Amino acid sequence: MTQLSQSMFPTSQLEEADGDGHNDTDNATMGEIISRRFSRRGLLKGCLAVSAISATVSPLALMTADNARATSGSAFSFPEVEAGVDEKHHIAEGYDADILLRWGDPLFADSPAFDPKNQTPESQARQFGYNNDYVGFVPLNGSSEHGILVVNHEYTNEHLMFPGIVKVVEKDNKNESGKTVKELEISPADRTRVDIEMAAHGGTVVEIRKDGGKWQVVRGGALNRRITSTTEMAICGPAAGHARLQTAADASGTKVYGTINNCAGGVTPWGTYIMAEENIHGYFIGELPTDHPEAANYKRLGLPEGTYAWGKFHERFDVSKEPNEANRFGWIVEVDVMDPMSVPKKRTALGRFKHEGAESIVAKDGRVVFYLGDDERFDYVYKFVTAGKFNPDDRVANMNLLDDGTLYVAKFAEDGTIAWLPLTHGVGPLTEANGFKSQADVLIETRRAGDLLEATKMDRPEDVGPDAANGRVYVMLTNNSKRKGDEIDAANPRAKNVFGHIIEIAEADGDFTATTGTWEVLLKCGDPSVADVGATFSTETTKNGWFGMPDNCAVDADGRLWVSTDGNSPSGTGRTDGLFAVDTTGDARGTSKLFFRVPVGAEMCGPLLLPDMQTAFVAVQHPGDGGDDWDGFGRLSYYEDLSTRWPDFKDDMPVRPSVVVITKAGGGKIGV
Repeated sequence: MTQLSQSMFPTSQLEEADGDGHNDTDNATMGEIISRRFSRRGLLKGCLAVSAISATVSPLALMTADNARATSGSAFSFPEVEAGVDEKHHIAEGYDADILLRWGDPLFADSPAFDPKNQTPESQARQFGYNNDYVGFVPLNGSSEHGILVVNHEYTNEHLMFPGIVKVVEKDNKNESGKTVKELEISPADRTRVDIEMAAHGGTVVEIRKDGGKWQVVRGGALNRRITSTTEMAICGPAAGHARLQTAADASGTKVYGTINNCAGGVTPWGTYIMAEENIHGYFIGELPTDHPEAANYKRLGLPEGTYAWGKFHERFDVSKEPNEANRFGWIVEVDVMDPMSVPKKRTALGRFKHEGAESIVAKDGRVVFYLGDDERFDYVYKFVTAGKFNPDDRVANMNLLDDGTLYVAKFAEDGTIAWLPLTHGVGPLTEANGFKSQADVLIETRRAGDLLEATKMDRPEDVGPDAANGRVYVMLTNNSKRKGDEIDAANPRAKNVFGHIIEIAEADGDFTATTGTWEVLLKCGDPSVADVGATFSTETTKNGWFGMPDNCAVDADGRLWVSTDGNSPSGTGRTDGLFAVDTTGDARGTSKLFFRVPVGAEMCGPLLLPDMQTAFVAVQHPGDGGDDWDGFGRLSYYEDLSTRWPDFKDDMPVRPSVVVITKAGGGKIGV
C-alpha cells in the first residue's frame, strides 16, 4: 500500500495554533509559577493519579454552594460513553443526539437548497455557515422551548468543502517502511471560491422551537440572520475613529465590513450575541517595511500569515496595500439579535487580541464581568468589568455597557494568589514614553500592554467560564508543546505540555469584580495510566473519562462543569474529542466522565445547557479533517475520499459541520 504523508492543509494548521507563540518577553510562564509554588511546598511527589492540590484543604475546595453535594460523590449520573474512534457520533445511553443544523441548511424562505457541487457566494450567504463553534441561546418570552440560537462560524476547510481542488502527488522519497510517500496538494483559490469562503464565515442567528419533544429550525423566522465577513459593522468604544483604524475606504475609522475567525463567544445578560474574533492573522497577506509604524504591532499578533488568499482578490486583506485594515479585526463583536437590521458593533473597550470567547456574569454590585482568553501559547488571561450596572428592567439602558469599563490582565503568583492588573492608559508603564499616547493605543496593542505589566504567560488560554454559585472561574488551557524542559521540574507543568490543564480561580469574597483572588490547578490532563504524563484525574475516572486538550466549557444551572476538547486523535490519544462532565467539589473533585463523542477528525465545540437543564447543544466542527489511519485505508481526508460522511452518510454529500441537540429520552434533566 502506498503511504500518504501526514502533511496538513493550511487552514487546519491555522486552527491548531501550534506555533512558538509571539510573546518574546521575559514574563513568567504559568508553568514556572506552578512549578516553583508546589515544589517549594513539597507537594505532588509521587502523585500520578490523584491531584495533591485538590487533596489539600484549599479555599476553593471549601467554597461550595451545596455542602450536601460536596460529600456525596459525583454530581453526574449517566452511563459513560466508550472512548474510541469511528465515523459516527456517540451519546450516553438514554439520551438522544439529533442533528439540528448542518452546513448549507437553508435559513430563509427564499434560501436555495444545499448543492455542494454548485455553491455560490449568494447561496452560502442565505444558508448555515461552515465550522460552527460557539453556540448560544436567547429565550423568547422567557421560554426554554422557544428562542434564538446564535452560532459562530470560525473558519473554512477548502479541502473538505469544494470538489475537484485536491490532487494526490507522488513523491520521490519513501518512508521508513519503504513505501512511496504521497501528499495532497490543493489548487490555488479563485475569486468565486474566496467569496464563498467569506460568506461561510461569521455567524448565524436563527429561531428554533421545541415541538413534540424535538427541536426544529423555524425556517424564515422573522429574526433569522446571517452575519458574514462582508456585513457592515460599527467600531465603538475608546478606539473608534482613531487614526490607526482609518483606511482609504473608511476615513472615519468607525465602519468596517465583516468579522472573521469567530471562535467561542457569549450571550450577555441583556440578550445580545457576542462574537469573538480569534486567529485574524491568517486572513492577511503582503508585507510591511520593518520601519512601518504597525510592523511591531503586527509581529506581536503573527500577521500577516497568509493562510487564506482573500488579499489576492480583496485589497483590504493585503497589508502592503491597506496597512491599517488588520487593526480593525481582533475585537469583540456585539449583535442585537432582536433587530435583524441592526448594525453589529465592535466593542474596542474589551481589547484586541486572539479572542477565544467572552463569557459574562453579573457581579454583586450589578456591574457585568466578561472573562477573555487569548488563544496562543504564552499569552494571557483577561477580564473586563463594565463601568455601568446591568438593569434587568431596561434593555435599552444596557445596550452600550460594553463601551465603558476597565480591562484587566491576570498575574498569577507563586503563593496561590492572583492579581488583576488594569490596562489603563497612564497607569504604570502604559504611558506615552512607552508608545501609548491614549487608551486607544493600549487597546489596539493589548498584548504589548500586557507584556509591560508582566502578566503571566499561559498555555493557550481558551474558554474562561465563571460559576455564579460560588465565585469560581475555570480557565481552559489547551496545551503548550513548546515549553522547554529547563522551564519546569517534576511537579508541574510538564515539558512539551501536549495535554493541557485547567486552572480554577476564586475571586476575593466571591466578587467577580475583585482585583485579587486565589488559584489552584483543578486538573492536569492526559492519560493517568501513563506515569510520565503526570495527569491528575481522580481515581474514579475510568479509561474512557480522561481527556487531553480542554478547549470550551460551560457551567450549567446547577453549577456543574462541562468541558469540550480539541486535539484528541487516533495517533495522539487513541480517541476522538468529546464532551466531558467534570466534578469540581467534594470527594469526586477531579472526576471526569465522557458524555458525547464526535466522529473522526472533528473537534468538539459549544457546549450549551439551557437553564431548565433539559436541552444541551454542541457543535461538531471540521468532521473528517486530518489523515489518521483509523480505519486502515491510510487516507488523508478530502472531498473525494473522506474518512467520514457524517452526518448525512450519503455518497453525494460531503462531510458537514453541524449543531447537535441533546435531550434525555422521555424528558428530564441532563446528566442526572
